[in-house]
Amino acid sequence: MDLDIVSISRLQFAVTALYHFLFVPLTLGLAILLAIMETVYVMTGRRIWRDMTKFWGVLFGINFAMGVATGVVLEFQFGMNWSYYSHYVGDVFGAPLAIEGLMAFFLEATFVGLFFFGWDKLSKRAHLVVTWLMALGTNFSALWILIANGWMQNPVGAVFNPQTMRMEVVDFFAVLTNPVAQAKFVHTVSAGYVCAALFVLGISAWYVRKGRHLELAKRSMTVAASFGLAASLSVVVLGDESGYLSTEHQKMKLASIEAMWKTEPAPAAFTAFGFPDQQSRETHYAIHIPWAMGLIGTRSLTQEIPGIEDLVRSAEGHIREGILAYDALQRIREAGSDEKIAPSDRTAFEDHGQRLGYALLLKRYVDDPRQATPEQIAKAAWDTVPQVAPLFWTFRIMVGLGIFFIVLTAVFFWLSARRRLDAHPWLLRVAVWAIPLPWIAAECGWIVAEFGRQPWVIEGVLPTAVAVSSLGVHTVLFTLAGFIAIYTVLLVIELKLMFKAIRSGPHEEHPPGVGAASGPIVHPSATRLAKGA
Repeated sequence: MDLDIVSISRLQFAVTALYHFLFVPLTLGLAILLAIMETVYVMTGRRIWRDMTKFWGVLFGINFAMGVATGVVLEFQFGMNWSYYSHYVGDVFGAPLAIEGLMAFFLEATFVGLFFFGWDKLSKRAHLVVTWLMALGTNFSALWILIANGWMQNPVGAVFNPQTMRMEVVDFFAVLTNPVAQAKFVHTVSAGYVCAALFVLGISAWYVRKGRHLELAKRSMTVAASFGLAASLSVVVLGDESGYLSTEHQKMKLASIEAMWKTEPAPAAFTAFGFPDQQSRETHYAIHIPWAMGLIGTRSLTQEIPGIEDLVRSAEGHIREGILAYDALQRIREAGSDEKIAPSDRTAFEDHGQRLGYALLLKRYVDDPRQATPEQIAKAAWDTVPQVAPLFWTFRIMVGLGIFFIVLTAVFFWLSARRRLDAHPWLLRVAVWAIPLPWIAAECGWIVAEFGRQPWVIEGVLPTAVAVSSLGVHTVLFTLAGFIAIYTVLLVIELKLMFKAIRSGPHEEHPPGVGAASGPIVHPSATRLAKGA
């Protein structure tokens, strides 16, 4: 990566976003699991479920606090590092972020406090309502963030105003119901549910291996296995929907994920393995699964999926059309007022304005896109191709882990149904070691989503290179180093607090003499000892 302001600004945002997303998935999923556990407590009155809710709630609280601390920085970066982006699309992008803060985050933050401090002050049913509202708040927060992000992937409901040089909302309902945003929301939230399920499953498996808190651990494993299996299956189904939408809205991203250099006859094959070579434009040692990509990407046997080379040729045509829009825009700007704008210029911009962003790709090579040479246009067209190898491999790592999660949760679901969760110690060990894997899959998913959109910060509208602030490289490097240092400290603090809470185990509040089903958790060896005595 060249040491320029665009690359360093991208790196800074990527690092802070990926750090933040270490905390988000667990918050999303664990909130729902807490609500499920407390619902069982209220329905049955068995205090073991209250203990479970409070214990996992402690881990939720630690993670929630760190997620808030790392998330605030991201919004400031839009103004500091991406000022032209904020100017260009702030009227559209800012609305979901504002609603997220005013509605979802306030709701979430309010009920988090009631969840922790309301156990002895609220009735059981009132506290259950609080827990569900807290869970809904965390998920609503993700909804608005992903509506904003989905608009970056598929900008609908807004038009460019040549007088103000800004994108303006014309249909907010279209922004809310953006199919890409909705698919990203359900896919991301499901991934968070998988993270939480394997987190609970792995820690509970560790307790079972150690012979500690067995009643709580086995019940937690049962809930986590059931919830995790449903979530793992939904991630695959909803991820398929995201792939299908990419065929329509982000063709280059899909072709790059598949390292599909040339358009193949329908139905296209899926490349299960290979080594993409972007310079030679071929994939070495490729292993193909016939028809699979055609079925995933188009859900038909007759529709073609365009390859990278054909898409580059299309991009070259879009750039030439964008130059016409850019020329009309400059004439409109020079006219000053509406009365002075020539009808031909207005008509030209209305006809070609949707390709203006492609002309801006030429800003990397020439100040005035109208002066671009055919060679520069060709280079700009190839700039629409993201780095293929990282996309190819991160996608396959994500898919491979997703299949593993289905198998793992299905096995533990089957064991829990037969009350044999502790029958295979090696499986318990696998569950413990699998705890970090959902985070790896989730981070891979974000890399695919965001890295695959390059060179656009707004797909087809605003190139990343144009959106950056006019800052010095060393200024951004300094803040990047500071963010890495502070975020690493926060991550270490979270891990230490988590490990301490896990080692300490749940705090049992039952009155003396009450059985394990509704009271304290008794180790089986203690029972056998008492019988022997």
